Order: sequence, then C-alpha cells, then structure tokens
Amino acid sequence: MNQNIETPWYKYYDGIRAHLDYPDISIYRMLKESADKHPNHISYEYYGTKRTYGQFLKEIEQCAKAFKALGIEEKEKVSICMPNTPEAVIAFYAINRIGAVANMIHPLSAENEIKHYLNISQSRYIISIDITLPKLENIFKETPLKQIIVVSPGDSMPFFMKAAYRMTKGRKNTRTSGKEFISWKEFVKQGEQAQLVTEDKGKGQDVAAILYSGGTTGYPKGIELTNLNFNALAMQGVEACACLQEKDKVLAIMPVFHGFGLGICIHTVQYFGGTSILLPQFSAKTFHKLLKKYKPNIIAGVPTLYEALLKNEHLEGYDLSFLKCVISGGDSLSVELKKKIDSFLKEHGAGIQVREGYGLTECVTGSCLTPINYYREGSIGIPYPDTYYKIVKPNTQVSLPYGEEGEIVLSGSTVMKGYLNDEKETEMTLRKHEDGRVWLHTGDLGYMDEDGFVYFKQRLKRLIMSSGYCLYPQYIENVIDSYPDVLMSCVIGIEHPYKMQVAKAFIVLKKGKKPTEEMLSSIKAHCEKNLAKYSLPYEYEFREELPKTLVGKIAYNELIKEEKAKHERQ
Repeated sequence: MNQNIETPWYKYYDGIRAHLDYPDISIYRMLKESADKHPNHISYEYYGTKRTYGQFLKEIEQCAKAFKALGIEEKEKVSICMPNTPEAVIAFYAINRIGAVANMIHPLSAENEIKHYLNISQSRYIISIDITLPKLENIFKETPLKQIIVVSPGDSMPFFMKAAYRMTKGRKNTRTSGKEFISWKEFVKQGEQAQLVTEDKGKGQDVAAILYSGGTTGYPKGIELTNLNFNALAMQGVEACACLQEKDKVLAIMPVFHGFGLGICIHTVQYFGGTSILLPQFSAKTFHKLLKKYKPNIIAGVPTLYEALLKNEHLEGYDLSFLKCVISGGDSLSVELKKKIDSFLKEHGAGIQVREGYGLTECVTGSCLTPINYYREGSIGIPYPDTYYKIVKPNTQVSLPYGEEGEIVLSGSTVMKGYLNDEKETEMTLRKHEDGRVWLHTGDLGYMDEDGFVYFKQRLKRLIMSSGYCLYPQYIENVIDSYPDVLMSCVIGIEHPYKMQVAKAFIVLKKGKKPTEEMLSSIKAHCEKNLAKYSLPYEYEFREELPKTLVGKIAYNELIKEEKAKHERQ
C-alpha cells in the first residue's frame, strides 16, 4: 500500500531503519518487557527519591490491585489530574495494566473545563493533586464522580523534604474529609487483598489514553490514543534520535497531561531503559540548578525553555558535555534562536545541535525531527520511520509538488483513533485518500522540498502558541462573550519576550455599559473562573467597535496588524 508514497527523506536516514516491527501489545506490556531486561536500572527520580524498574513494576501492580478493588472495569475511563509526580506515572501504567483508559486532565483547567472532561469521559474516579480539590468539590455533584484520590506533591519526596513541604507549601492546600475523598496512601492500601489476572490482555488498537486539544468553538476535544500510538512513538522516537542508550537521564519538564511529556519524557524513556527525572513544577530561573544537579543526557522542551537557558547567567563557563540530545518542539523555533542555542551548546562543550521536532496531539506528539548531524535552515526536519508526510491543497486530497505551499498531512502508526464522541470532527480530520491510507489533516500550512525536508509556515486555524500550549481564540471569545455586559469580543496573539505569544482580548460592551475599572475586574474574574490559567488573556482592551470584513465578520487580521505596528514603534 505504500509503494505510491514518495519518501525522498530516506536518503538522510543515517543508520536509521525506515521500517520497524510493532508488537500488538499494551503500553504496560512494553514497559514490563523493558523492566525485565534491566530491573536494576533507575526508572525515575523525584527530588532524590529513586525507583528501579523492578520497584516501579511493583508500585504499578499494587496500584492496579487498588483500582480493581474499586471495581474499575476494562475500557472504563479513569481521570488523572496531576503534574509530574510518581503517583501520576504509576497510575497511568496501572490503569493500562487493567485494560482501563487514562483520561489526562490539566490541573490548572477551569472548573467548567474539568467538569466537561469528567462528563464526556464518564469518569467515576479521579487521581488529583491537592491544589485542584476546591474546583473538584464545587463540581462533584454535577459529574459521575464517586471518589477523589488525593495526592500531595510531598507524598513521594524523601522524608526531610516531605516535612519541609508540609510546613510551607503544603499548609496552604485544602484539607478535606468525607467518603468522597481518599488519600493516595489509603487508596493503595485498599488494594492489598485484591487479585489481578496474571497477564494483561491489552492489544495495540485498544485506547490507552485521552488527551485534550483545544476546541475552536466549543470545549477542547478528547483525543483517543491507542497502545500502538504510544508504543510506535517510543520505537520511532528512539530510532529517529539515533543516540539514546540505557541509563540515559531525561529531564521530564513537559507535563504528563501533554503528549510531549507523556509520550516522550515518560513512555519513550521507559521503553529504552532510561531514567525520567520527574519535575512537578519548572522554573526557568532555577534551570541551571537542574542541569548541575542531575546532568541530564536529554532535554526535550519548548523554545521558551531554551530562551531561558540562553539568559541564565549561572551557566557561564559550565561544561554541558553530558548533553547528547536537545530537542525543541511544541512551537516554532526561529532560525535565529536555533543559531543562538547551537552556539551556546558549542561554547559549553556540548558538540551537538538543538534538533527541532514537529507534531501534534492527534499523533501523540513529534512525528518529524531534524537529523542528528545535519540541518537545513528553516526546516522542521524529516519524518519518523513508518511515518509519511505529503503536502496537499488545503481541505482537499490533491497532492502538491515539492516546494509548493499547502496543508501538511501525515499518516502512520501514531495517528489517533479519533476524537472522543465526535464523529463529525474525526471525519474532517482523518480522511482516507485514494492511496488507501488514512491521513491526518493537520490544519498547518507548509511545504516539502525535493529531499523530503518539511517546512512549517503557519496555521490554517486561528491558534495562539504560548510557551508550547495551544490557545484557541474562539474558545476564549466564547467565554468572554458569555459575560452579560459584553456584546462581542475578539482575541488575538501578541508578541511576548518569553512566552513567544500571549492572548489579548478586544472587547465591545453592550449599549449603555461603560468600560470602567470595575467592569474590567469583573470580566477578568469571569475569565479566571471559566478559563484555564494558561489561556487567560494577558491584556484586555475595550473598543467601541471592531474592524469588519466585507462580509461582516470580525477582521481579526486587522487587529493583528495594528498590534504588530504598535510593537515596531515601541
């Protein structure tokens, strides 16, 4: 079926296999096979707490028993609302161990968003970080929830750190009581007498996890990702990187509720026998301390992370030769920023280049990567093994010649099963072409050169990329427009020195309403209640009217031009 697909990039596969054999197994099984090969290697580290692969498997087994004790069935969706802690990773694999589905939720999501994620997934149980409890308490009765398993970031810290955490940050977190709440420790203990089947029965096509991608008009869509999607990503990622080895340490900065974090920093690392250094919270100001303390071999992050690296004065003269792979994804890496990062790495003893990747949650994460020892200016690299790219005329299946700009589409083993409970959106995004393959229409514009190098240009859909997160203007506008005194709004992305872009909201009030400070404060409070923290507008501006197109639509491009001109004048 692939003989008609052109693959000019194969000639740049330096020692990389073009095709791999994918086992028809669960992600838990892939982890177990990895653990059986090297049970004494360190699987993860969390503030000095270390677990070998053998110990990690036991933790997963105990957690899986606890889930069975709750009566969780195969294919049932269990929510995880956590940052990067051991409990989040243990729960993720334990849910897969019993054939259930992990429903991954951003802990900073707004109340109504969390309610939507719980209702669409019909989750009866959620593992949640304690700071999210006030939101969960408010929506508990409006969801299928039966019980909340509560985790504190201090639970898995070494004793001395745990005590210090409880005396400082831990004191601020809400204390709860009642049968709907249970601590992680109590939850795991409940599973001590439960029984598990000896073998998991998970297959490649079974849904393993649901990750959420912002919706353009309604709530974010649930992306159903299978065991094969994650396992293929791990195998392809290791092959494409061409430098990963057992015991390599990876700084797991990207969060577990993000495909980049879960698919690469966790599952790929566990597949090749490396160590995931779990970080529940990342601060650019202390980046140098992480590098000096852990000496990671691999860093995977967004461009803003590397901007912080360049600005960090504490690394002057420091030897970074322990770095063997530095990957940037989640947002466009400018040519100039790449040059600066490469120079920085060279000056600090790391004889490598930063490698840009491209992907989207609909294929877990990265599916295209800069080759290890080669770079073509402006390119986002070449496709992974068994992953096929082509450029088509937007919203069609008509392939375009090399060098001509169109929509980027891709096909392969990492492409999602579909959107949860949304057949219409699934059919629009996953389309079977004349070659018999199902192609993922990305909504991104770009082109491919004659050697198969892909170039990203811009997005077809309105989208704001902020520190690697996708912000959807129409979704933010819907929230603002639901405020009683607002007539209409328009949200655009504006430049930001660190986050690349942030959202700015232009607001027109209803007739007779005045743009006072009190009005602004009230609208901000409304947004804070209904939007995730990371998607809140950075700036608000009242207007008497908004520019319109000839057909009467809001001309958001005119506002973008205005802001760019203002930025250039400053």
